[in-house]
Amino acid sequence: MSLYRSFLFAPGNHARRTEKALSLGADAVILDLEDACPAAEKIATRAVVVEALQRPRKARGYVRVNPLSTEYGYGDIVATVRAGVDGLVIPKIERADELRTAVWLVEQIEREQGLEPGALDLLPIIETGIGLANVRAIAEAGTRVHRLAFGAGDFTLDLDIAWSADEAEFAPYRAAMVLASRAAGLEPPIDTVWVNLPDTDGFARSAARARAMGFQGKLCIHPDQITMVHAAFSPSADQITWATKVVAAFEEAERTGSAAIRVDGQFIDYPFVYKARRILVAAQASDVAY
Repeated sequence: MSLYRSFLFAPGNHARRTEKALSLGADAVILDLEDACPAAEKIATRAVVVEALQRPRKARGYVRVNPLSTEYGYGDIVATVRAGVDGLVIPKIERADELRTAVWLVEQIEREQGLEPGALDLLPIIETGIGLANVRAIAEAGTRVHRLAFGAGDFTLDLDIAWSADEAEFAPYRAAMVLASRAAGLEPPIDTVWVNLPDTDGFARSAARARAMGFQGKLCIHPDQITMVHAAFSPSADQITWATKVVAAFEEAERTGSAAIRVDGQFIDYPFVYKARRILVAAQASDVAY
C-alpha cells in the first residue's frame, strides 16, 4: 500500500531548499515550476528539477508544471517527463478534455524517452469554479489518473470567497471532490494547502477535517506541517485498538456461524469489519505499531 498523506511543495529554482525538502520525511515532494518559481527562471529551472529528482532520495518526487493554458505548460511537460521523475502535478484542470490532452502529451513523451507506459503518476489539481463544476466529468474522463487534488488558494480567488479559519465554506466543494472520486473509482483525493503558517492548531484541525470528510492526504507548504499531516491521516491508537478487537471477535464469530455480533456494546457486521481491516492495513503501511 503506497502512502499519499503528505505532498510538500518546494520552489524548483532553489537548489538548497529542494535538496532539504527531499530529506524531510514527506511521502512526496513537489518541485514547483508554477507559483513558487518566478517567470524569468521557469524555463531554466526545468532541467534543474529533473536533475534534482534523478539523484538518490527517499521521498517520491513530483514536478508541478504550469497550466497547459499558459505559455509554459507544454514546454514544462516536454522537458520534465524523464526517467527519475515520479510524477507531474498539473494545475488548474477545468475540463475532461483538458486532462485527456495532458495525459496524451505525457504518453507521447514517455514513448519518446523509452519509459514504460504510465511511468509517471499524474496529479491534477482542481482549483477553479469551472473545474469544480466539471469535477465529475474530469474524474470519469477515463485517463490513467489515480487521484485528484483540491487547491483552495486559486479557488477562493476565482470565486471571490473568504478563506475562514474553520473552512466551513469549503465543505460542499470538498464533498464534491470526494464523491466524484469515489463514483469514478479513483482513490480519495488530496486536500488543499493551509496558508496561515503561524496557526498550527488551525492547520491540525484542517487536516483532521479533511480526513474526516474522506481525503487521503494534504498538500503542505512548510516542513513543520508534515508531522501533523501524518498524524491526521494515519490511524490513531484508539482506532487500531478498536479495529484489532473487531477483527478478532468477528473472525471468532464466523467460525461459529455468526455474521453479526456486538463489540463493547456496538453492533458489528461486515461493513464495520471491512472498515476495521482497512484501518489495520493503513496502520501497517504507516508503520504505526499495533
